[in-house]
Amino acid sequence: MGLPGSNSGAVLSKIATNNQHGENSEYFDGWKAYDKDPFHLSHNPHGIIQMGLAENQLCLDLIKDWIKENPEASICTLEGVHQFSDIANFQDYHGLKKFRQAIAHFMGKARGGRATFDPERVVMSGGATGANETIMFCLADPGDVFLIPSPYYAAFDRDLRWRTGVEIIPVPCSSSNNFRLTVEAVGWAYKKAQEADKKVKGLILTNPSNPLGTMLDKDTLKDLVRFVTKKNIHLVVDEVYAATVFSGDDFVSVAEVVNDVDSYEVNVDLIHIVYSLSKDMGLPGFRVGIVYSYNDSVVSCARKMSSFGLVSSQTQLMLASMLSDERFVENFLMENSKRLGIRHEVFTTGLKKADITCLTSSGGLFVWMDLRHLLRDRNSFESEIELWRIIIHKVKLNVSPGSSFHCTEPGWFRVCFANMDDDTLHVALRRIQDFVSKNSNNKIVEKATDKDQVIQNNNAKKQKWRQSNLRLSFRRLYEDGLSSPGIMSPHSPLLRA
Repeated sequence: MGLPGSNSGAVLSKIATNNQHGENSEYFDGWKAYDKDPFHLSHNPHGIIQMGLAENQLCLDLIKDWIKENPEASICTLEGVHQFSDIANFQDYHGLKKFRQAIAHFMGKARGGRATFDPERVVMSGGATGANETIMFCLADPGDVFLIPSPYYAAFDRDLRWRTGVEIIPVPCSSSNNFRLTVEAVGWAYKKAQEADKKVKGLILTNPSNPLGTMLDKDTLKDLVRFVTKKNIHLVVDEVYAATVFSGDDFVSVAEVVNDVDSYEVNVDLIHIVYSLSKDMGLPGFRVGIVYSYNDSVVSCARKMSSFGLVSSQTQLMLASMLSDERFVENFLMENSKRLGIRHEVFTTGLKKADITCLTSSGGLFVWMDLRHLLRDRNSFESEIELWRIIIHKVKLNVSPGSSFHCTEPGWFRVCFANMDDDTLHVALRRIQDFVSKNSNNKIVEKATDKDQVIQNNNAKKQKWRQSNLRLSFRRLYEDGLSSPGIMSPHSPLLRA
């Protein structure tokens, strides 16, 4: 007889034992490497710098100042403890009315006042991760398909697929047009999916894009709204970076477009928005996710499902007060955009000194860095992973390779710049500049160490996992003619949106 639990797979569910969580990717491996050797300016100056975390720490001082000035907003202070009994008691899944009103008002402010939101359509969830999964449960059955432009957020394989059984078909975008999404590409992928007997239930976008940092223009959004209406499929727009914009361009929300398109061209029952305060406010630990739908049935279903991932009532209380403070909100949004713009400029200027360019972007907490010129073989994802391994273990930076975002071209990397102080950023830039200068005359080729060989072997296993679990991988999409026409750390992504 074996040891207790030695054959646990026989008694556990398919969800518990399958590999579709997506943890077996370089995106998560970079986090694990960082967790083992985290950089600290004084305590561990040779450690790995975390540049794989899309977190906004640039304006936390403004939030801390507001908390000091408004102690009554918290039940954990002398000024606010009189509210303790009301807040500590059971709250139903609608949430506090003043919280829903405040978040709806803030969503409008974050979009420049060009769109308004109804508090009665605000549904809470445990971060954007929970919100995205909830909307999938509401809209699709196991085996149904959602189209998604690639490259796309690495953890969407977990958020959208793992527990729902929904399949993802990428709509590949390329550097030839700066990874711009077109309605023609979406239409072509839709047609090919139907020819493969796939039931397409919708299209999901991130706007601004993660990992690109680019924004969809109003005309493209209008075309996509018309497209989903014509095909009678859903459009889900993840707008978690709506106020994380630092250029002169205005972010255009799908909510703004819905009001702009003629009523006969849009079926609002097909339009849904995912939002959170993790990025725009820099509060990922508060786990505030929002599902906002124009469909009454979806609102009702999502609200019932929110029982599994509510926002704590004391968090709602404090945020209701903070987000209702007009002066604070206006100053925060303005200062946040300003500081992000400065940080982005400092970082991209530092990269240019190393002859590294990035995709032009205007939003997000990261850049899409082009290292194709450093690859041993520009057409090889194996070369990309070789370079990524060197950057992690030799340069000591946790950056995320494009392949983990399902990019179809080797050599692109997502690099986050807003989750560290100025001193750490400058250390990271120096490491990058030193690395490139030492290898400027040669493609990056290194003989694998024993440690690297183990990683390489594990990587081969992961590649096999991808082929067996991603139902419509890029290789298969190509073969089917579906290519595009034209520490566990508290900061671990396993625990956050």
